[in-house]
Amino acid sequence: MSERSNESTTLDESHPAAEEVQSDPEEGAMAQESPKNSAAEIPVTSNGQLEDSHEHSFNRDLKRSLPVGLGLSETKITSHGFDSTKEGVVEAGPFPGKGSRAQQKSGPVVLADEVKNPAMEKLELVRKWSLNTYKCTRQIISEKLGRGSRTVDLELEAQIDILRDNKKKYENILRLAQTLSTQLFQMVHTQRQLGDAFADLSLKSLELHEEFGYNADTQKLLAKNGETLLGAINFFIASVTTLVNKTIEDTLLTVKQYESARIEYDAYRTDLEELNLGPRDANTLPKIEQSQQLFQVHKEKYDKMRNDVSIKLKFLEENKVKVLHNQLVLFHNAIAAYFAGNQKQLEQTLKQFHIKLKTPGADAPSWLEEQ
Repeated sequence: MSERSNESTTLDESHPAAEEVQSDPEEGAMAQESPKNSAAEIPVTSNGQLEDSHEHSFNRDLKRSLPVGLGLSETKITSHGFDSTKEGVVEAGPFPGKGSRAQQKSGPVVLADEVKNPAMEKLELVRKWSLNTYKCTRQIISEKLGRGSRTVDLELEAQIDILRDNKKKYENILRLAQTLSTQLFQMVHTQRQLGDAFADLSLKSLELHEEFGYNADTQKLLAKNGETLLGAINFFIASVTTLVNKTIEDTLLTVKQYESARIEYDAYRTDLEELNLGPRDANTLPKIEQSQQLFQVHKEKYDKMRNDVSIKLKFLEENKVKVLHNQLVLFHNAIAAYFAGNQKQLEQTLKQFHIKLKTPGADAPSWLEEQ
């Protein structure tokens, strides 16, 4: 009992000495360099274990004595008993406090909103296009096989058929007029050469000077009138070509769009009719509702295209009558005046329609440009 009391008295007396060592930074650094001496001054209990209160006090003072520039977020000090080989070990590790929270916040930011992927949008467009193409192809095959029904506007279909038939006839007139123009051009060229030959012989043949001269003048006059007629025919060809290849073709392009809209309308109409004939339950009602919406969209598109075709056909008919009336009058008057030999009437016809003849060789480059 006396030994234990002496031991506790010795430990109590060593306690102030430990506090003095912890309070002085320089002595704390020396204690860090010699862990065995510091361990000897740390108070322990009777069973050889470190007292908790003194351990916490020692850790706090030693942390204050450490240099600031060590870069340690937090320092943890562990003391072992006398039987351990490691005494007064200082362990450094991250402190699980505000520092870890700041590291978590400084990481990559992930947006909660979904970003649209262009590849997925294109894939969705391809899927819709494929589905629409399949339905339209099925509708066309059903119509050709006589199994499917199609929407027909009898009055509009009749006008479209007449327009296509007239286009073929106008193209035939154009081919014939171009052939006439080519042949007339060759005849005028031959007449001009023939007139030059007669004029040359008129100068070299004194006995037949007058005869060759008359023929030379006649052929040159015919060539001149032929050029005038050729200008009228070419103007006729250009005007009818514009009517056929631009005005009528633009209307037929709208007709093709109308027919495509009609096929789509019939395809979605057929789908809706098939769904309405089937059972109505929780699985089919959403499909019927979606099919009804698609049918309504294509019905509006079909009605719009039908109105556009009707308007264009009306304006085309008015424009066609006006253009062909003027061109047919020009063609008739020019041909009649030419074969009647009425040069004044032929020239007056060209002035009436504001046709300017090109001087032969006017389009050819000059000798300076050729150099």
